Amino acid sequence: MNQYFAWDDRLGISLPTLYQEWELYSEDVRTFIVTQWEIIRGTIPDRVFAFERIINVKQAELFEEEDFELSCTINSDIAELASRINDLHIWYRTNQEIEHKRHS
Repeated sequence: MNQYFAWDDRLGISLPTLYQEWELYSEDVRTFIVTQWEIIRGTIPDRVFAFERIINVKQAELFEEEDFELSCTINSDIAELASRINDLHIWYRTNQEIEHKRHS
């Protein structure tokens, strides 16, 4: 995307990649970063919803699956998707930290 964000394949969004303390960036750069993050952050609920849909499908598969090993694989897939959702929720809340720093 640019030097301040890097694509994360696991989460399906770009994440901030800041290489110095927030206060060391110029006001223009901080404004740019916050603006870009707000755009990216706005896509997080859609990403969560997409992962939840996949989890629902996998839970239905798990309910019908009789093979133990395959059930374990499906359960592992569900756990990984849930972990992604958790990480997305953490990143979604990151805005509060950036906004606080911006107004400090």
